[in-house]
Amino acid sequence: MKTIGLLGGMSWESTALYYEIINKEVQKRLGSLHSAKVAMYSVDFEEIERLQHSGDWDKLGKILAEYAQNIKSAGADFLVICTNTMHKVAPQIESVADIPIVHIADATAKELIKDGIKKVGLLGTAFTMEQDFYKSRLQEKFNLEVLTPAREDRELVHKVIYDELCLGNCKDSSKQEYLRVIDDLAKRGAEGIILGCTEIGLLVKQNDTKVKLYDTTAIHAKAAVDYALQK
Repeated sequence: MKTIGLLGGMSWESTALYYEIINKEVQKRLGSLHSAKVAMYSVDFEEIERLQHSGDWDKLGKILAEYAQNIKSAGADFLVICTNTMHKVAPQIESVADIPIVHIADATAKELIKDGIKKVGLLGTAFTMEQDFYKSRLQEKFNLEVLTPAREDRELVHKVIYDELCLGNCKDSSKQEYLRVIDDLAKRGAEGIILGCTEIGLLVKQNDTKVKLYDTTAIHAKAAVDYALQK
């Protein structure tokens, strides 16, 4: 079994889910008392959030690359960045830390393709929904058509993530707004919805809607187990 490197804390609410899912999945596959071999570095998200909103992605890349090097030094064989948004600096992290990265967009796209999805809605932070680092990877590498919400709804989705979900606060009123946005994307032709922020799965579950949801936290965590257990 390879040692999984987790770069987490962005936010810790979803990183805790990664740890739980990974260990449950390893136990399910291997049985007995098996659990995952994990080396984790959890950041102070306040520092990361300030740099995100000031647009200092170069500094963020340097900070996370240093943390990734620490994870590698702790024995990790590969890296899982426990957030969709910070995959914006994944190339910088990978090149500086010299460690393989299991990319969250790739893992999600493979699930979409397996299910025959060609047109998908994307929810996430404004950075993930509006910038090219995530959408273009889905479009160019996997030939997926990606829909995002209207501007006001993008602002709503972003605000709920930072002001509520990252603080562990799941409001029913916000859930209803998210479900409205999901329904709107489905009406525009989305065959499924990427929950492209690792906290969204805390708020919206598959049994809340008939639209097929792709929870990136669960998908990414299971992809990490696949990589750790491959021969």
